[in-house]
Amino acid sequence: MKANRKIFDAHSHIGTMIPYKYYGLPEPIQPTWFEFEDAKAVIKDMDAFGVERRMLISNYGIPDSSQPFTLQPLVQDACEHNDRFVGAIWCSPMFKDKERVDQALKHAGDKGIKALKVTCLLGGSYKPSDWDADTRAHWDHMVDVCEENNLVFHMHTSPGGSSDISNEIEFIKLYGKRIKIYVVHFGGGVSGHIKFGPQFIGLVKEGYKIWGDFTWSVGFGPRWMLHTLQETGECWDRFLFASDTPWSDFWGEYYKLEGCDVSEELKNRIFYQNAVDLYDSCGRKR
Repeated sequence: MKANRKIFDAHSHIGTMIPYKYYGLPEPIQPTWFEFEDAKAVIKDMDAFGVERRMLISNYGIPDSSQPFTLQPLVQDACEHNDRFVGAIWCSPMFKDKERVDQALKHAGDKGIKALKVTCLLGGSYKPSDWDADTRAHWDHMVDVCEENNLVFHMHTSPGGSSDISNEIEFIKLYGKRIKIYVVHFGGGVSGHIKFGPQFIGLVKEGYKIWGDFTWSVGFGPRWMLHTLQETGECWDRFLFASDTPWSDFWGEYYKLEGCDVSEELKNRIFYQNAVDLYDSCGRKR
C-alpha cells in the first residue's frame, strides 16, 4: 500500500547497530526489529510507501556517543549518488567528542548535506546557562558551521532531562535568529507539546527560525497544532511530515496527520512542499 499524496520524509535513520542490553536488560535486543543497512534498503522502503524523497540521519540509540559517527559515511555516500536523498551531519553536544565533530563538520558542504543533527540522549545539554567555557565554544563552532553553510540544525527533544524542550527554548532564544532550528518530536511527549505548542507561533513572529515535525507525538499534539494553524492561517510553512523510521512507524506517523480535519492545502504543505522549500534552500544546491 502506498500513500495517496506526494511525500517528502523529513527525518529518518540509516545504518545498523549491534543488539544491546538497553536499560540493564539481561540479554541484548534490537528494539526496532529492522534497520536499513544501506541506501538500497532505504530506496526499497521508500518505494513501498510511495515516498518521493527522504532525509537521512545516522541511526543511533546505543549509549555510546561515538557510535553514530561510524554511520556518517553511509549518509554522505547516499546523498552523493542519489538526489532522492538529503542528509545530516552527525554532531555531539559534548566537548569530549570535539575531534569527531570537527572531522564530521569538514563534510558540511558535501552534496546533499542539508542539516546538522544533535541529541542530548547520549549526553550533554541544550541549556546554555549550564555550559562551561569549553562546551560553549564547542556549541558556538557547530552553530558557526551551520550558519556559514546555510544548514538546518536538527535537535531531538524528549520530556525531562537534558533534551527537555525548556532547555531547547533557551537554546532557540540564543541562536534561533542566526540559524534554522528543526525541533524534532514537537517538543517531546505530553509535557513537551504543552510547553512548546502555545509558544511556537509567537516565537516565529519574534523572528526565530524554527521548524518541526510530529514524530513520536501523542495524539492530541498534532491535532491541536494543525487545527491551530488552520484557524490562524499562520506558520503553514513550519511543520514537516517525518517517519523517524526505523524508530517509529510510517503509517502511524502518516495517519495521525492525514486523519486531521484540516485543509488539503495545509496537508500538502506538511507532507511535501515544506520540506522541499526548507531543504532545497539549504546547503549546496542539488
